[in-house]
Amino acid sequence: MLFSSLVFLWYFLPAVCLLCFITKNPVWRNGVLLCASIFFYAWGEPVYVLLMLFSIALNYAFGRWIEAARPEPSGGETATRPEPSGTAKGRRTARLLLTACVLLNLGLLGYFKYFQFLADCLNSLIALAGGTGALRVRDIALPVGISFYTFQALSYVVDVYRGTIRAQKNVFYLALYISFFPQLIAGPIVKYRDVCDQIRSRRCTPEKAAYGIRRFSYGLAKKMLLANTFAAAVDTALARPLPLLGTETVWLLAVLYMLQIYFDFSGYSDMAIGLGKLFGFDFMENFRYPYLSASIREFWRRWHISLSTWFKEYLYIPLGGNRKGQFKTCRNLLIVFFATGLWHGAGLTFIVWGLYHGFFLVLERGAFGRFLDRMQNGRLRIFAHLYALLVVLIGWVFFRADTLADAGVLLRQMFVWTDGVYPHSLFFNGKVLFTAVCGLILCGPLQALFPALTRHLYDETKIRTADLAVMVTLMFLCTVYLVNNTYNPFIYFRF
Repeated sequence: MLFSSLVFLWYFLPAVCLLCFITKNPVWRNGVLLCASIFFYAWGEPVYVLLMLFSIALNYAFGRWIEAARPEPSGGETATRPEPSGTAKGRRTARLLLTACVLLNLGLLGYFKYFQFLADCLNSLIALAGGTGALRVRDIALPVGISFYTFQALSYVVDVYRGTIRAQKNVFYLALYISFFPQLIAGPIVKYRDVCDQIRSRRCTPEKAAYGIRRFSYGLAKKMLLANTFAAAVDTALARPLPLLGTETVWLLAVLYMLQIYFDFSGYSDMAIGLGKLFGFDFMENFRYPYLSASIREFWRRWHISLSTWFKEYLYIPLGGNRKGQFKTCRNLLIVFFATGLWHGAGLTFIVWGLYHGFFLVLERGAFGRFLDRMQNGRLRIFAHLYALLVVLIGWVFFRADTLADAGVLLRQMFVWTDGVYPHSLFFNGKVLFTAVCGLILCGPLQALFPALTRHLYDETKIRTADLAVMVTLMFLCTVYLVNNTYNPFIYFRF
């Protein structure tokens, strides 16, 4: 079930809100949200809901076992510092249990998401070596949101092992954390320590609910009015033979896809954050106008923040971070961004995209990064900004292309002038171009020019009459689009 669907907007969400409103007891309200979350997932994944429930049971059990093998942290659900690690035997047992849990989680993720890819790679190697045998693998459907809820579960068990949180003894609380429908299928990736107290006790105020509705409506408009318009143009053009697309067309497509993926994913994050507020939860921000960045370092501090911080905390720092010299720091960055690319999809294009960003992050660790810093602090910031935009734009070509060969064709079309055989009007009508101009203005420049507007957008205490008018208008337009069966894909749904 998509947030941007009539079933969700006019049936599921009102029903859940009504049930939560009439259910005053916090325990029963959590039960309503848990049942709603399981129903939400089962609507589109009736079989794979059992896989999610198995993941919940698996991580609940291992969390209890790991905590039993080491002292619990002092205080409440969370602790600022872990207690001593106990006996050597206890440390070894906890480490073995954590290793087993991580391998089981990654094994499930790897089977459903990467087994087909690995089999295809192996078959290609067999063919290159002159072999005749090939692995025959049936198509394995990818469970929706498995990457997101697996990473949430992993962060929970790792934090229990580290002693920064207690293992949750109430399996229903942990189930709600892992399956909560606002962020179940596309994030943001929420750490258990950030919401454990909210699951036990939270306040649902009218002000928070009003802000949640406003945030949801803005996110829905990003998705329906902007991202879907760009998606229709991009998908229509890329369905044509790529070598026949002209240079101007490919550049326009690259810009449109750059806008599409931002408004699609940030719109979904806005909807998730808004829904969380509606039910009393506070989720972290996932985007902070990343196209205003003047370096790739800054871009990854602004783009998909929950994922980048997850990799930093659970992979980059355990590898040594930047504490063991320049060479190992660069190595760690490349490992992290290899994993980042692979997390996004089982394909060489995603791996190359991740390593591509890792390369520029390594480059910015040295003299080039210091040069960029001087540019950002002076009058030449615009050139640093253009550099970051160009790097990100080229990276999205790899991300969008179906194969590396397709990415190579598109890049060649971009940098070696060709006229193409298709007129621009075939893909870019007045509506698309007008929407693109709006997207370019709304993806950060307008907010940077008018900081008061940004502060108002994130103000949870005030809802003005103008806000109500805007929300009603946006919801009406989005409903009209849905009733008319407007093209409604979702990029991150497959991750």
